[in-house]
Amino acid sequence: MSSIATMFRLVKFEHTVFALPFAYAGMVLATDASTGASVTASLVLWITAAMVGARTFAMAVNRLVDAGIDARNPRTAMRDIPSGAITPTRVLLLSIAALVLLIAATFQLHPITRVLWPIPVALFVLYPYTKRFTWMCHFILGVSIGLAPLGAWLAVTGTPSATAWFLVGAITTWIGGFDIIYATQDVQVDREQGLCSIPARFGVATALRITRGSHVITAGCLIAAGLLADLGIAYWATLVVVCGLLAWENAIVRPSDLSRVNAAFFTINGVLGIVYLGGVIGAVLLG
Repeated sequence: MSSIATMFRLVKFEHTVFALPFAYAGMVLATDASTGASVTASLVLWITAAMVGARTFAMAVNRLVDAGIDARNPRTAMRDIPSGAITPTRVLLLSIAALVLLIAATFQLHPITRVLWPIPVALFVLYPYTKRFTWMCHFILGVSIGLAPLGAWLAVTGTPSATAWFLVGAITTWIGGFDIIYATQDVQVDREQGLCSIPARFGVATALRITRGSHVITAGCLIAAGLLADLGIAYWATLVVVCGLLAWENAIVRPSDLSRVNAAFFTINGVLGIVYLGGVIGAVLLG
């Protein structure tokens, strides 16, 4: 049991809540837009399996690639691989198992997903290396996770839509923005190790302004998605809450006070995705 707990801790399984609600939102909106599709238990099961497989693979690969960097950072030196709590071989086996789950799930969904799964997988593998050569790494992470609602949309219909692409834009800028907030904790270490991040490159104050701009784009993309999908009052009421959460996340982290980074990163972002999904479901059910 301790080994299983270590695996869950390693891949931060609870962080699946960041992308999974948006994948479900893409699924719900796709079935609402399609005359021949509906939300079924099988569809929910296999989209969930694909998301869990993708998320676990991405985190396992990230931990493997960054093990050396983590070991040299006091904040991350006690993560499971650097501390010796788990071996790299076990993490590699976990990543393979997660990839198998992802691929198996695509064979239960629309056939197009069997062709396209290498795209997010390639991004998952690329992302950990990007911090070694570009400060745009935060938004590459955003894109890799942001493909979730598009993947769910394709799993239902096989055809992308403008609504799905706006959801991709929303998640890309949302996650890219809050990853910048998270990176403010490691500015000095990143500079010492020659790693790239927006806070390390431009300073914390400018980085937080970039996050605010990114989250304004997030709100704009969610507004565009709602308009294109012709969603009702439940969606717009929920979007007010979502925008409030984005504003709160940005307000509680300041250049002079980074003590609430974890509250912004974990708590607010976890709630935001669930609230948004609730608004989408409510809007579809109420017509």
